[in-house]
Amino acid sequence: MTLLFAIITGFLFGFVLQKVGATNPQRIIDMLRLKDFHLLKTILLGIGGSSLLLFIFLGIGLVDASHISIKGAYTGVIVGGLIFGIGWAVAGFCPGTGIAALATGRKDAVFFVLGGLIGAFIFTLSYGAIKDNFLFAALGGNASLASTGNDKFTVLFPDTLALFVAGGIALLLIVIAWKAPEKV
Repeated sequence: MTLLFAIITGFLFGFVLQKVGATNPQRIIDMLRLKDFHLLKTILLGIGGSSLLLFIFLGIGLVDASHISIKGAYTGVIVGGLIFGIGWAVAGFCPGTGIAALATGRKDAVFFVLGGLIGAFIFTLSYGAIKDNFLFAALGGNASLASTGNDKFTVLFPDTLALFVAGGIALLLIVIAWKAPEKV
């Protein structure tokens, strides 16, 4: 059942990416050049809406807080984020949009996906040699802004319910998505 759910949600995610134009590298490049905000609005609405739903579901008990995981920050995340951003701007694809574009038959997506797989394979082979270098130095512990009911993490504002913090941020993202212009 879990595999079937993953296949269905993956198909729906790819369908939505195609419908909003995220499988077209030119739309992504125009977004990154701040010429076309359609995808940016879609991304902000998706993040805001899903965050709001997640924290509402946490608040009413439909989602178990023990399933929430906060990843630690380390230097490699910043370096990797920069590499990811440069690759996104150059290729016009991120991993999700690249796979969805491949499913639509785009030839440039074939090279993007193959490049990603080769890069992941090289990283896997070299991980043992690089795991003790500065890229994996921790920048701090795992922390949450507010309590989610999961006691594994440091809480920065312990007397604040996560729904209010995350809900406020989510609503802000939704308002920005709603108010931002389509094109500049």
